[in-house]
Amino acid sequence: MIVDIETIDEFLTHRTSDVEEVVRQAAAAEVMPRFRQLAAHEIDQKSGPHDLVTDADRLAEEYLTETLTALLPGSVVVGEEAVHANPTTYEAIRGSAPVWIVDPVDGTRQFVHGDPGFCMLVALALDGVVHASWTFAPARDEFATAIRGRGAFLDGAPLRAGSPLPGRDLDIATSHPDYTTDEQKRALLALRAEGVVTRPCGSAGLEYLAVARGELDATAFSWEAAWDHAAGLLLVEEAGGAHLTLAGEPFRITGGNTLPFTAARDEATARRVVALLAAGG
Repeated sequence: MIVDIETIDEFLTHRTSDVEEVVRQAAAAEVMPRFRQLAAHEIDQKSGPHDLVTDADRLAEEYLTETLTALLPGSVVVGEEAVHANPTTYEAIRGSAPVWIVDPVDGTRQFVHGDPGFCMLVALALDGVVHASWTFAPARDEFATAIRGRGAFLDGAPLRAGSPLPGRDLDIATSHPDYTTDEQKRALLALRAEGVVTRPCGSAGLEYLAVARGELDATAFSWEAAWDHAAGLLLVEEAGGAHLTLAGEPFRITGGNTLPFTAARDEATARRVVALLAAGG
């Protein structure tokens, strides 16, 4: 079993492109053949009508689970659909083995409606630290990668988040109110301030990519599920951005965060967003 950062670094030096190929193959085999081709029996609800799962989600996760663990012996997978079936599998994020954190279709609602605004998210973590991430938007043919300490890239070109232009309104994507507590609603409503423009988020992974490429100034999210955040947070970090919880601390994929939290193009923007959230909480 791989248990140390030196070995993880070695794996990432030699096998990063292999992981990318696995993600592309999963998309080609299980996701894209079903895009705009889903039958009614291939779509189910989980917690409610806005929380959907499809055969593409399930089968892509099975594909990724089998191939990623074969690529890195001793590793385990925490996938959204497996955790839905057995919540105890989420505990592997806090374990000692390298863990692949997988969202097979991030933005399932968009996928179901034939909207290309969905992506596949894979992150590799060890001891609660994300070391690499892969974000693939197959309907847009965009692939973003990040390795801790080595930068973030979109289709091979370096990503730089930059900073918001002085004097311009901040553009912030936020959690939908339906998925927040009353306290979180108050915090998010505080973002409706002068100099800020908010909108509900779409695919979390694509919102993080928008921050990393400097097209969105910040996010403000109210849930902790690691498969939605792990890949994107590293992408933002390696593009020069920052993330902070309501407590002013970086977001932890192992949980226990004070919510909501933000990911932003730079640390100053992250602190500005957290200050607004704290004023409303």
